[in-house]
Amino acid sequence: MAKVIEGLYYAESHEFVRVEGDYGYIGITDYAQNALGNVVYVDMPEVDDDVTAGEDFGAVESVKAASDLISPVSGTVVEVNEALEDTPELINQDAFENWIIKVELSDKSELDSLMDAKAYGEMCDNEH
Repeated sequence: MAKVIEGLYYAESHEFVRVEGDYGYIGITDYAQNALGNVVYVDMPEVDDDVTAGEDFGAVESVKAASDLISPVSGTVVEVNEALEDTPELINQDAFENWIIKVELSDKSELDSLMDAKAYGEMCDNEH
């Protein structure tokens, strides 16, 4: 059973958002890292790039597959997790701690269309 954390927002494409004030930390879920297997590369945008809800902003590559990263929210990238450039496998160790990008949220109402932990957990259970 994949780990799901309360208080985060979840997208059907298995990204999460942890909101702190006007900022969102975006990463992939435990379910996603488990499905991908050993992560070997994370393709991230640059600081000051804009991301748009529902559109891809990078990719995660594993020994098994490559998967596009779909942004659950819109905003401007203010930070990327540089540790992942040298150590992408941190995502496998703890997907929720090792976020991929931090964005300044441009429209907080977009969060309303994302799932809470309970709904996301149920969706994952149904995918087995």
